This record gives sequence, C-alpha cells and structure tokens, in this order.
Amino acid sequence: MSEKVVLDSIDKAILRSLQNNGRIANKDLAAAVGVAPSTCMSRVDRLRRTGVVTGFSVDVDPAAIGRAIEALLDVQLQPHARPVIDPFITHVRSLPEVRAVHHVTGPSDFVVHVACGSSLDLQRLVLDAFTARPEVARVETHLIFSTWKGSPLTPFEG
Repeated sequence: MSEKVVLDSIDKAILRSLQNNGRIANKDLAAAVGVAPSTCMSRVDRLRRTGVVTGFSVDVDPAAIGRAIEALLDVQLQPHARPVIDPFITHVRSLPEVRAVHHVTGPSDFVVHVACGSSLDLQRLVLDAFTARPEVARVETHLIFSTWKGSPLTPFEG
C-alpha cells in the first residue's frame, strides 16, 4: 500500500508480538499489549488492510525436510537489463530450491538463497539452473553454516 500508516505504541507492540508468534490467539495478543480483544482484532485487521502486515507464514527447518545444504548464490547477469532481468526472476522463483531472491547493488546483481538436499544437488542447481543460462555471467556460491533470526521489525522512531 502507498498509504502512510501512523503506528502508535500499541500497534508496534502488536507487530512485535505477531512477528515472535504469528499463531498467538487474539485474546492472548490483546492481553500482551493491554487492550480489549475486540480492539486488538480491529487493530490487526487495520494493519492487514493497510499493508503493514502482509501475511502469516510458517517457518520450516530445511534440514527436517531433507534440505540440509543452504547457500547464498551471488549472481551476475550480462547484460543487466530489464529484458533479461524479468525472465531471470521468473525462472529463479520457479525453482523449488529457492527460498528468496534479492536484487542487489554491487558486483552481483542478485543474491539467491537456496536449500538443497546435498552438495551434489547444489552443484547440479548451479550448473543446470544458473550457469547454463546465457544471461548468467557469474555465480559465486557461499555455503551457510548457521543462521540466526533477527529481532522483530518495527518502524524507525523519529
């Protein structure tokens, strides 16, 4: 949404709580932020309607589903132009191994987060789904050893 949304301390508390536990019951959320359940529900609805809250999701442990090898792929395209970028993004997003795609500045054009079953699966992915494409000039692979989730996202003060 393009609408500027003003968030007060209760809205921010709701956002923090939902990011820590998106499955929290409305009555528990209301108690945690100090408002009536009906007020809490209307605030959450407003946050969704205005696009501040874009959805609720489930975090899945990749290793638990057979995808223990995670990596970040730095990808450079040649040329770096819209006629090449849009089809590349469509292709990458269609790959089941891809967890996220970031269009970035710097020497790489994209950083792609992938989760594979083995190092051979990762090699196949890089060779067959990335470097085999004519617009891909370079792929640099960074294995992920560990990941720590950041704190809940809240608006800047000021």
